[in-house]
Amino acid sequence: MRIRVIDAFTDRPFTGNPAAVCLMDRATWPDTRWMQQVAAEMNLAETAFAYPLTGSAGAEWALRWFTPTVEVDLCGHATLATAHVLRSDGRSPRTVRFSSRSGVLVARTNDDGTIMLDFPAASVTESPAPSGLSDALDATPDTVHGTGALGDLLTVFGDEKAIHGLVPDLTALAGISRREGIRAIIATAPAADPRGEYDFVSRVFAPAVGVPEDPVTGSAHTALAPYWSDRLGRDSLTGLQASARTGIVHTTVHGDRVHLTGRAVTVLDGTFSPRVLEAECCF
Repeated sequence: MRIRVIDAFTDRPFTGNPAAVCLMDRATWPDTRWMQQVAAEMNLAETAFAYPLTGSAGAEWALRWFTPTVEVDLCGHATLATAHVLRSDGRSPRTVRFSSRSGVLVARTNDDGTIMLDFPAASVTESPAPSGLSDALDATPDTVHGTGALGDLLTVFGDEKAIHGLVPDLTALAGISRREGIRAIIATAPAADPRGEYDFVSRVFAPAVGVPEDPVTGSAHTALAPYWSDRLGRDSLTGLQASARTGIVHTTVHGDRVHLTGRAVTVLDGTFSPRVLEAECCF
């Protein structure tokens, strides 16, 4: 069984967000504990597992995502990575539908080789800041917003420099996240140059689910896109995620849906050893 590592939301190796992708050889899920151990072994922000669906009118592939410590309901960059693998292998047409915990997700390969993801838009509403948030971030956001079912906390700052300068206390952020039932904390600000290559910047911290700082977070942009679209008055925007690896996400808001567009590149292609496959039987 093959497993690939794909750098998503980039066209250059060693940038963007790496995801492991495993296409199953059978039309059933392996043991969940085995998939979680594979994700822990890969030690990337997310590992995606997919298998082909037969006789399903709604989707062609089933898809699940795991961080090194937990299964998650939605992951943008690992979905883009999976679509990239399927297209590279010739196992899907230009448009592929995934059945997931977040419903049916659509990925489409464009003429220029970019991949567009069609995801549900998050509901962004202003909310009180959790106790201890400013201390944990070592900075005070201008406003704080909930993101509905996405489960993230969106913190908005006044300028791009503040985002680059964040040095959060990850242990404290993890404690706040667990106490408040938050998946990740998003920090964002408008771009310093409104006429530059991107419209807003962000960073995403998810230590409570085993991801101290996520390099590029597709799912977070389902909240960032509608927030900045409403604030800047434009449906189509470009976001820079200002992690050490960096990545670019092109976003377009269509009512209650968000289109996220980016590129991907394969950096590793390998196979599980027989002992790893046999280990599933031990659970």
